[in-house]
Amino acid sequence: MSQPSPTRSAHQAPSPDAAPPEVEPPFGPDLSIGAGTTTPYEDYVRASVLTHLQQLQSDDPGEMVFLVTTQVMELWFTVIVHEWQTAADALRRDDLPVATDALRRSTWELEALNAAWKPLARLTPAQFNAYRGALGEGSGFQSAMYRRLEFLLGEKSASMLVPHRGSAEDHAALEKALHEPSLYDEVLRLLARRGHPVPEAVLRRDVAERYEPDPAVEEVWAAVFAGSQDSELARLGELLTDVAELVWRWRNDHLVATRRAMGAKMGTGGSAGVAWLEKRARKNVFPELWTARSHV
Repeated sequence: MSQPSPTRSAHQAPSPDAAPPEVEPPFGPDLSIGAGTTTPYEDYVRASVLTHLQQLQSDDPGEMVFLVTTQVMELWFTVIVHEWQTAADALRRDDLPVATDALRRSTWELEALNAAWKPLARLTPAQFNAYRGALGEGSGFQSAMYRRLEFLLGEKSASMLVPHRGSAEDHAALEKALHEPSLYDEVLRLLARRGHPVPEAVLRRDVAERYEPDPAVEEVWAAVFAGSQDSELARLGELLTDVAELVWRWRNDHLVATRRAMGAKMGTGGSAGVAWLEKRARKNVFPELWTARSHV
């Protein structure tokens, strides 16, 4: 008759041949990642690509924050262009909920974009000049994604395609955007479909040209704002005003940071620098949304 196996004490070491207990890793389930492979996080985010894009051109330690901040801004431009294009497409379909959701998200993204000026906002001329030469002929005015953002706001100009002639892909994308209705064009077309007297000349204008304010459009917005504040169109107008205000803040922060770092010098790449930025900062986005308030 066989004897029962002795009970092992809780303090007794397990047999070397025993299978190890199944213990969940402290940060979640074991994803069984083998040597030489990436994590699912890396596969989705491509963090190793992003964190190896910084090719410094000087020995100055301040160049890293300038370069990374500029790259972060480019990513925010990409997101905001996506949101405004989503909104424009939705407005064309009369899908106001999708449009307003995208516009509302873009206000939060614009706040994050504007906050990106913080690391650069206190640059002294000496600090900026320490690595300014690394930019060579480079200028933020040459950003293709920022140009698409401006085109969606109605700031159209065929001359802005010239710096991108060397990149067939960027040039084609910008040429397409130049000839498409802006976000504001789609808003005005929606207002017309909802029965508001937007002038035919505005609705049929050449969308490849810069949008210019129209007194009749100002009257339309005044009527919208004077009506019920709970109406869809009044809420859309206020949301667009939020977008316009945040774009103005972006331009103004750009102006202040540039003025502080380089005064009235010519900008990199032959850009007009502070003088051009001052002109931009004085210009309202979606102009009738602002002037109409004087008539409500």
